[in-house]
Amino acid sequence: METYGILLSGLNPLQEVVSRRIEQIPPLHLGPWELHFTNHMLMVMLASLVLMIGLPLAVRQRGLVPRGFRNVIETICVYLREDMVRPMLKDHTDRYISVIWSMFFFILTLNLMGLMPLDKLVFLLIKKEGWGGAATANIYVTGALATFAFILFHLAGIREKGLGKYLATLSPKVPWPILPFMFVMELLSSFVRLFSLAIRLFANILAGHILLGVLLGFIIMFKTFMVAGASILATTLMSLLEVFVAFLQAYIFVFLTTIFIMFAVSEEH
Repeated sequence: METYGILLSGLNPLQEVVSRRIEQIPPLHLGPWELHFTNHMLMVMLASLVLMIGLPLAVRQRGLVPRGFRNVIETICVYLREDMVRPMLKDHTDRYISVIWSMFFFILTLNLMGLMPLDKLVFLLIKKEGWGGAATANIYVTGALATFAFILFHLAGIREKGLGKYLATLSPKVPWPILPFMFVMELLSSFVRLFSLAIRLFANILAGHILLGVLLGFIIMFKTFMVAGASILATTLMSLLEVFVAFLQAYIFVFLTTIFIMFAVSEEH
């Protein structure tokens, strides 16, 4: 029993997920300058490169009937435009659909790349750790995405209504004695939207990786074939669920962003 307690105290299956999820990687030397960045900054750059290279190649296929990866991309794009954005934004759809598509594929790519053991592959090649990780399990990354969405829907409202009219529509029509109070409350609620977008994406992605870390940690803790088999099976099933969550959280992020844009440009609001 004492040995088991020592094992539990010495093993932390969450270390790779929580305490070491942000790692400094070797700086890039450009003449007299040094560029310092973390593993999550690297993941963001890799996701950008994947999208800038992969998506143009996917849609450049010849033929009127899309096939393979191009068919998947077009199906997602059409669904987002016709079934999610157009019912809410109506005539404003074409103006904002490009940024909605970009946000969805960028977040999705970050989520999926977070499931890949890129740090282990790099370690095998150059014997260095800390090159991978889930960027969307970093509150700073999701906060930056949420800040972009926050600026986007406010600028959309200002563009459609003008600054003065947009500020006037932040408060509902109420008796003038409580109008300043309602204006402040509505202004605060717009900042709540920012935090809700950031925390929802961050918490869901981080929770999934914590669960995978705990399941794999059971193998080291118990060191039995029965527990190892059950742990590997559970980890495989949860990894498939994490792929679904990657799509779901990207969809929820752009869905809520679209709702906030609708509130900003709507005349009734």
